[in-house]
Amino acid sequence: MLWWLLVFSTLGLGDWGDSSWDKTQDKHLSKGLQDLLGNISQLIEKGSPAGVSTMVSREQWGADAIGCCAQLALPVDFLVTHHVPGLECHNQTSCSQRLRELQSHHVRNGWCDVAYNFLVGDDGRVYEGVGWNVQGVHTQGYNNISLGLAFFGSSRGHSPSPAALAAMEGLISSAVHKGHLSPLYVQPLLVKGESCLSSQQNASLKEVCPLIVQRSAWDAREAHCPEMNQPAQYVIIIHTAGRTCNRSDECRVLVQDIQSSFMDRLDSCDIGYNFLVGQDGIIYEGVGWSVQGSHTPSYNDIALGLAFMGTFSGSPPNAAALEAAQNLIQCSVIKGHLVSDYLLVGHSDVTNVLSPGRALYNVIKTWPHFRH
Repeated sequence: MLWWLLVFSTLGLGDWGDSSWDKTQDKHLSKGLQDLLGNISQLIEKGSPAGVSTMVSREQWGADAIGCCAQLALPVDFLVTHHVPGLECHNQTSCSQRLRELQSHHVRNGWCDVAYNFLVGDDGRVYEGVGWNVQGVHTQGYNNISLGLAFFGSSRGHSPSPAALAAMEGLISSAVHKGHLSPLYVQPLLVKGESCLSSQQNASLKEVCPLIVQRSAWDAREAHCPEMNQPAQYVIIIHTAGRTCNRSDECRVLVQDIQSSFMDRLDSCDIGYNFLVGQDGIIYEGVGWSVQGSHTPSYNDIALGLAFMGTFSGSPPNAAALEAAQNLIQCSVIKGHLVSDYLLVGHSDVTNVLSPGRALYNVIKTWPHFRH
């Protein structure tokens, strides 16, 4: 998982943001960047399709033929704008080299291609990422409904070059006028920065591993189940169906009830999942890493069953829950409980059930290592 700096606009998505971000810090955002992103809608309303002056295709910048296959349903309703610190470039040669490095980095970390739909260099050129029609892997929960656009090398407090700002303006205008982006698009994120070249493995466990509420803390019943074959080969994403929980006290009670249902109604040796995720953004230990769950026949001894508490057919889990789940998966790899080349699947991919719900399934399709 990449480490993001999130800066949220006032569109009700503050859950995803850094709680330490305040109005004083927000003043350090580039005025040019704010003006650009704030005034695009006015430009479109005036009917001025600036267009893209110079587009550098994948072939021209030397992309590897890896590619993603999940298609976007156009026009998309959301626009997410990023910056990529550490990848400054000022001409087509250097920007192409930087983009090849970025693609390699993203693929090494489990993505199917470079994460963004398009990138803009300080040379004023637009560089094709995965393009208009394919889902990127840029923003958890938004990849299937948004375009992800990125500036090379822009950082907080510093504007991209005038040429880059103009190119981004033209790119967004062109996206609207060509039907790739809704004219009524919403921009939930103002700027997002990626520490793109730092190794995942250098992150400390304290930074990577989420808060896990141990069995004793939610008053688990004593149980004895078979051990897992470690490290696990799969992660299976599940929803429990039924009610959800938004506060830690509610979630503890819900985990107890789920355990009782498995043990008393289904005659299982314990709760069926290795870990559970609440809408409070906290992980609850089920049977844990070393014990088999009872979630998926033929997979319980080789797969971690990660269950989101609730029903997620119409709406996905909130951002805090999604982030906690991704952190747990990365933590499992670093701790040696999950192989680094694990496969991530939805519950419905490996057994005949509706779980994990369509809305949640659409999210996990954008996660690293997903396989249908």
